[in-house]
Amino acid sequence: MGIFKKNKQYFTLPPQEDIDRGAEAAASAPSIPEGLWTKCVKCDKFIITDDLEKNHGVCPKCGAYHRLGAHARINLVVDNDTFREINENIVGNDPLGFPGYENKLESSRKNSGLKEAVITGYGNIEGIRTAIGVMEPGFMMGSMGTAVGEKLASLIEFAIFYKLPLVIFSASGGARMQEGIMSLMQMAKVSAVLKRHSDEGLLYVSVPTDPTTGGVTASFAMLGDIIIAEPGTLIGFAGRRVIEGTIRQKLPEDFQSAEFLLEHGFLDAIVKREDLKDYLHRLLMIHRRN
Repeated sequence: MGIFKKNKQYFTLPPQEDIDRGAEAAASAPSIPEGLWTKCVKCDKFIITDDLEKNHGVCPKCGAYHRLGAHARINLVVDNDTFREINENIVGNDPLGFPGYENKLESSRKNSGLKEAVITGYGNIEGIRTAIGVMEPGFMMGSMGTAVGEKLASLIEFAIFYKLPLVIFSASGGARMQEGIMSLMQMAKVSAVLKRHSDEGLLYVSVPTDPTTGGVTASFAMLGDIIIAEPGTLIGFAGRRVIEGTIRQKLPEDFQSAEFLLEHGFLDAIVKREDLKDYLHRLLMIHRRN
């Protein structure tokens, strides 16, 4: 009985002056600027973003490596004010009319500030002029389409013409599926130009960064005369779940890590980020041509 009776209201609103006072306090409270803090990918602790950037993307609390954008990577290894970009106006389009692809390209350009998923150019590494390509993980996960392949091939041809050593920092989810076979063709195109670079007796150092996978791993990322990586870098072709499902076996926990690849002969060295510029310089000095 009485279960459908209207319930009494057991709370009352505070006086209007208290409501106004609370609104004024909220409006005057200091706000935390957006982007001030970054959460570590490993220890989950919050780091002041400026401190993380000053430490080249390495967590000062646990030492975890955060991914670096292309510009940050260039600033890490290239001498100040020496980098010059080339072929910056080569951009991808939508050759297959893939649904939503043009919007995705536009969104990636807006979010990353880049026109494509790689920056190519030349600069000095401790005074040694070097051709440099740096892939951008923030642009469609560094996927390789026709524009990326063309920019890299043109960079290598530039290095051949000027007899320059070459360093490519890879960071990619693989060939860009929205461009189909045209993106897969870039694997052969870039690899062929690298052969010409090698035939000229020029040095190519490949630096796969986290993550480097798919068609990029299956082509130019693994064709370096010397291949080095940072600690903990993910490098592989197919994903762990795909491989485990295919071979019906459990893979090691460190499978496809830089440490695993070094142990099995796929890498020549693992280099800490703060030592990378000096390490590259020493390689360039050893292989320097008169």
